[in-house]
Amino acid sequence: MAKLTVEDLPLEGKKVLMRVDFNVPIKDGVVGDDNRIVAALPTIKYVIDHGGRAILFSHLGRIKKEEDKPGLSLRPVAERLSNLLNKPVTFVPVTEGKQLEDAIDNMKNGDVLLVQNTRYEDVKDGEYVKRESGNDPELGKYWASLGDVFVNDAFGTAHRKHASNVGIATNMPGKAAAGYLMEKEIKFLGDAVDNPERPFVAILGGAKVSDKIGVIDNLLDKADKIIIGGGMAYTFYAAKGIEVGNSLVEKDKIDVAKQILDKAGDKLVLPIDNVVADKFNNDADTKVVEGDIDDGWMALDIGPKSVEEFKNVLKDAKTVVWNGPMGVFEMPNFAKGTLEIGKFLGTLTDATTIVGGGDSTAAVKELGVADKLTHISTGGGASLTYLEGNELPGIAAISDK
Repeated sequence: MAKLTVEDLPLEGKKVLMRVDFNVPIKDGVVGDDNRIVAALPTIKYVIDHGGRAILFSHLGRIKKEEDKPGLSLRPVAERLSNLLNKPVTFVPVTEGKQLEDAIDNMKNGDVLLVQNTRYEDVKDGEYVKRESGNDPELGKYWASLGDVFVNDAFGTAHRKHASNVGIATNMPGKAAAGYLMEKEIKFLGDAVDNPERPFVAILGGAKVSDKIGVIDNLLDKADKIIIGGGMAYTFYAAKGIEVGNSLVEKDKIDVAKQILDKAGDKLVLPIDNVVADKFNNDADTKVVEGDIDDGWMALDIGPKSVEEFKNVLKDAKTVVWNGPMGVFEMPNFAKGTLEIGKFLGTLTDATTIVGGGDSTAAVKELGVADKLTHISTGGGASLTYLEGNELPGIAAISDK
């Protein structure tokens, strides 16, 4: 069902509450990677260029006790946002009360205000009460009362039911709409899962089968091929009776892997060779093996034949979704498989290529091919939930057209 977007809303003179994803790394009071702030700029600029008063909400990190609060203030984010917009951003260091209400009342058309970290509400009087992350109904109602309309542009939290996304949207007397970033995520991920141009190939990596069972199960009915890499490949090896040595295996998921293999037939593509190491260390002794892995050795990356096999599967694809690394990407000696796949995706000019998940995203950025891909998802957990075919509360709460 089509959702309202920011362009469907009346904005002139309106107090526009916006949920953004400013959950960025901060060290010594300075923002490190500002990609998430940059990603929100088009929607913020649209609101203020059309006479709206942009009131921004975001969480930052996890707050479980009072001592967590000082290091997780959004003040450095307000300063960075001000630089990026080239205009003042009012930072309000509280999440409710007269100071916040007065600051909002004093706004003029085109002004930008950033509210303190919404997760400050998770701790009250020293007690961990989870008002924000537990979607406290009174908090959602209060925040909604501060504005006229609501724009959700935080796909990264769309799989969570929080007061600052679902709570505001369901209590907003005006309309709730998707921002540009949210709209793009819904379009690309939604089309890939529900209406892909074929052949549709999914590449799934990462350590654990348990993290991706729902995704594999959902995509088996939709994808033409599913490439499996990373640590979870070896649970499938074990299910097939291939010796895995000391490789990572989820023993309690071997039966599930057998069921998936039975259902998948030739849809599932596993590595045919692996880079194995004698210990979990970047400087370990390594070799490439096909088939069984000897005791004392563990697979930490896909091998060169697997890379070629995966490229062969991908070369004619028209839709590709990639989530998760092919090996232990954080160790340079076991990052080659992930980087090779990322590089190859950048050459698929006739395909819709969508990347999600931290390591996959890091790989395409490291290679400088990010701009050659169709879409890089901003939400790891949210994109996985979408790929599982599950409804995302943050999207469900946005008004339908």
